[in-house]
Amino acid sequence: MMIRPVIAAAALVAATYLSSPAHAAPADEVAALYEQFVAAQNRHDLTAVRALLVPTDAFVWVSDGKAFWGPETMIERMSRFQASEVWEVIPDRERRRFIDLSADSAYLYQPLTLRIGSAAQPDAIPFLVSVLCVQTEDGWRIKALLTTVEKP
Repeated sequence: MMIRPVIAAAALVAATYLSSPAHAAPADEVAALYEQFVAAQNRHDLTAVRALLVPTDAFVWVSDGKAFWGPETMIERMSRFQASEVWEVIPDRERRRFIDLSADSAYLYQPLTLRIGSAAQPDAIPFLVSVLCVQTEDGWRIKALLTTVEKP
């Protein structure tokens, strides 16, 4: 009857592992990744933005109905937008939603407001952002961004 102690021990190990802060839920890790992404954009730190992306041409940003493949293409396009006096991403964290796809991939639905333009009168544009995040050797990274203006 050695089976019961073994099952009990296995259950204890599993419960400890799953409750450990070192093994945060993917939603927490994806939220942290996206918060880093927002902070880097708001600092106009495109080097930090790039470091949060999957470093291959398999990365895609779909913006204004156009696909931009590879991190360098995204950074080049974003640098033109960030040339504005004002560029500020303001996520609506209350409306944020997560969908776990697998143990190493997750989808983030993130409504936000983008403030962009002149300091005297920036535009405030409501956006919907869909983010595909994947676990890599270097931690969670963004593999795809799909952005569109939010329709009321």
